[in-house]
Amino acid sequence: MEIRHRPVMPEEVLALAAVQNGDLVVDGTTGEGGHSELFLERAQGCHLVCLDADLAIQAKARARLAPFGDRVKFVHGWFDEVFAGWGTGERPQVVLLDLGISVYHYEESGRGFSFRGEEPLDMRLDPSAGESAADAVNSWSEEELARVIWTCGEESFSRKIARRLVEVRKGERIETAKQLADRIWEAVPPAARYGRLHPATKTFQALRIAVNGELDRLERVLDAAFRVLAPGGRFCVITFHSLEDRAVKTFFRDKAKACICGPEIARCRCGGKAMAEDLTRHPLTAQEAEVELNPPSRSAKLRAVRKLRERREDE
Repeated sequence: MEIRHRPVMPEEVLALAAVQNGDLVVDGTTGEGGHSELFLERAQGCHLVCLDADLAIQAKARARLAPFGDRVKFVHGWFDEVFAGWGTGERPQVVLLDLGISVYHYEESGRGFSFRGEEPLDMRLDPSAGESAADAVNSWSEEELARVIWTCGEESFSRKIARRLVEVRKGERIETAKQLADRIWEAVPPAARYGRLHPATKTFQALRIAVNGELDRLERVLDAAFRVLAPGGRFCVITFHSLEDRAVKTFFRDKAKACICGPEIARCRCGGKAMAEDLTRHPLTAQEAEVELNPPSRSAKLRAVRKLRERREDE
């Protein structure tokens, strides 16, 4: 088994998570199991629940973590749905979400995550559910494509790209990642074709986010995972682009406020007690040495909170 994905900021994650013997850790985005392996090695009495929506990459994690035996339980599913249905079982002391897409997806999955290959344009983490990127590109309206490319990719040429895709699909169906990348290259102004990033980078990001519902799922999982987390437990999240980081920053900041009553509440009902302690007022980023060894870590940001109390029904 070949492992392609390096876990980002391993020592920083270990320090913030502070996993102890006997703790239950939920790795909500297990991938190839890099962070899970670190937890299991460092705290030999801990046990893990490892979640992933992608059965293919979960198989890699199963093989990698097999030596740890029954200390690991694997669950196939989207993290927001798993936490929403957690029930009354054992509650975790640590939750980790590493929101980055694995190198495996770009180099091995064959699902069109990379614009460098002739792979089918799929981009779904769970290929059994929902629309593929090809479905989106070939059926969404020009207005919807432009909106998604702008909101999920922050692409300044979103309208030009959407217009070009709609023109192209009148004569051919866009089926492969390379087809899409070539059409995007044609759509942007010549001056934008030879920059540091390939002109298709942001559009590919946007389509991946959209077909997997990543931003909506992130919003749901932040609330659900914090609810499931045991008081005193730690919630760590690694993000890789500004849209994700903004959502995590806002959620953690709100939980760390002394008063969490909404503006419609005339008098404080929560007692002025924060629900969480912000452990990273400013996000941690990878050190230069790590970036040299693992370039994808360059854009990673790590934030964490410690849960102080439960929310009361009257808040």
